[in-house]
Amino acid sequence: QVQLVESGGGLVQPGGSLRLSCAASGPNWDSYAVGWFRQAPGKGHEGVACISGSDGRTYYADSVKGRFTISRDNANNKVYLQMNSLKPEDTAVYYCATALRISTWYIPSEYDYWGQGTQVTVSS
Repeated sequence: QVQLVESGGGLVQPGGSLRLSCAASGPNWDSYAVGWFRQAPGKGHEGVACISGSDGRTYYADSVKGRFTISRDNANNKVYLQMNSLKPEDTAVYYCATALRISTWYIPSEYDYWGQGTQVTVSS
């Protein structure tokens, strides 16, 4: 059983930055892939970024490429999402999710465990 807790959300002005954290507990978690998803009001879950467990390979949605960076600290069981140059359309609840094996990183059903989410609001 893996448990995930997100933190770091908040209100930020357009062009600003936030760093989200996902703290994990569970055995062999460093072997798990971790994805970040977001859900805006009235919309489904959108895959934002993913980092693999085996080789640390990263994947990004086109909408955030060059602005967001995903990283992991296996020693402390954490995954981060550094978000720069934030835009109002980045406003959403952000979730981290994890699974031992995934084939398509941006599909929510590929993930077995989810956190409770953290709100990110980009507004002036």
